[in-house]
Amino acid sequence: MTSQNLRLGVNIDHVATIRNARGGLHPDPLRAAEIAQKAGADGITAHLREDRRHISDSDIDLLRNTIDLPLNLEMAATDEMLEIALNHLPPAVCLVPENREERTTEGGLDVDANFERLTPFAEQLGAAGIRLSLFVEPEQIQLEAAKALGAPVVELHTGTYCNTEVGSSERAKALAKLGEAALHAEELGLECHAGHGLGFETVEPIAAIPSIVELNIGHFLIGEAVFAGLEATISRMRKLLNNSRANVVDGRSV
Repeated sequence: MTSQNLRLGVNIDHVATIRNARGGLHPDPLRAAEIAQKAGADGITAHLREDRRHISDSDIDLLRNTIDLPLNLEMAATDEMLEIALNHLPPAVCLVPENREERTTEGGLDVDANFERLTPFAEQLGAAGIRLSLFVEPEQIQLEAAKALGAPVVELHTGTYCNTEVGSSERAKALAKLGEAALHAEELGLECHAGHGLGFETVEPIAAIPSIVELNIGHFLIGEAVFAGLEATISRMRKLLNNSRANVVDGRSV
């Protein structure tokens, strides 16, 4: 499953956050998706939260029906969100934990503890031809639960790694844990993605993990775009991913 190509998914949630702060139609998440495609993105990610704090139902309609890139719909495991996914039929759905009080997704989904509750989601999404991904901590028990559930993809939470101090032993341990989890996912036959908190200063070691085939990045790109422009920011990230993966030879980072 190790691949020389590393896909970049661009999360456009916070374009909608800025729009919603003022109301109206500007800035337009659909335009952001089009710019992302031009800059080298391989897919678009959007999180439809229960409180609709950024992406809206109409955004999902437009993204699903307008852009050429595949849409990865992030959502909580609720009946409402399942119905929306089955109505819109995005190419991919990523189930994430969701707490109305949190500012952003905090940590991974506990698949092992919620196995029975998640089973009908896996069954119905799979039957509809939607590729299911589970956003999880880089832990063996979660990967094996995802495999047992029948999810073809896991996305490893990189937030712990990103929040550690540069050069610290904690960062080294977090990076090693992600590498071990990605390899275990590959051994289980799971496609491995990763994301959360990644930026220019943190992405290259993650991009160099050969078992990871896709990174999903959003908040940093939208924030940096304020200063450098969205197309230039995504293009720079794309180059960092390409350079890191070019240094992977025979499944090892060199």
